[in-house]
Amino acid sequence: MSSKQDQIFSQPQQISDFRFDDKVAAVFPDMISRSIPGYGEILATLSQLARRFVQPNSNVYDLGCSLGAATVAMRRGINQDSVKIVAIDNSEAMIRRAGEHLQAFVSAVPVALHCADIRQVEIEDASMVVLNFTMQFLAPEDRSALINKIYAGMKPGGLLVVSEKLNYDQPRMHQLLDDLYLDFKRGNGYSELEISQKRNALENVMKPDTLADHQARFRAAGFDESEVWYQCYRFASMIAVK
Repeated sequence: MSSKQDQIFSQPQQISDFRFDDKVAAVFPDMISRSIPGYGEILATLSQLARRFVQPNSNVYDLGCSLGAATVAMRRGINQDSVKIVAIDNSEAMIRRAGEHLQAFVSAVPVALHCADIRQVEIEDASMVVLNFTMQFLAPEDRSALINKIYAGMKPGGLLVVSEKLNYDQPRMHQLLDDLYLDFKRGNGYSELEISQKRNALENVMKPDTLADHQARFRAAGFDESEVWYQCYRFASMIAVK
């Protein structure tokens, strides 16, 4: 599936809230690879984790699947029988392109794509659930209920993977890590105008948590074990096991 270069914010414009529409879907692979440090490594590790944790006769969930990159990664690692991946996103543009994307990869693991709100979807017989840079776009008051629902719908030994942009309690450390991240975006060719306009567009729709917020939410849901396995600047990927 071809991807255009992300130039959405390259010209001065009236900024409205960021939306995962057709315009974003068309450039999303380029946008995310230039905006999230270590994104490729996170996807590669999802394959390894799927190989270790996905159980036979179970469901795997990709919640907020966008174009299905995490689904493709997990499919590569699944080596158990009678496994189905359920991939969900509330953007019709993303789901439509995800279907095209998945057709390009041959696999015996079936995928059910749904355009739906992940807060309304039942989680059943799950051995692996992935929220790859998804929860930060949910209303903060809805996040605990989602993690609780995931835990309740998981098999013992099931794995939850949550990748997120983080806030930090220490102002100087937060500023340093944010500055390093902005240098990363500049190094990937984004202009000061693009960086500023996208930040303004995301201000009202993306509300990151601290690592302590995530860890407390995992514990409250019942996850006894959780850990950060990847971190770079303000981006981290966490794992929790039931």
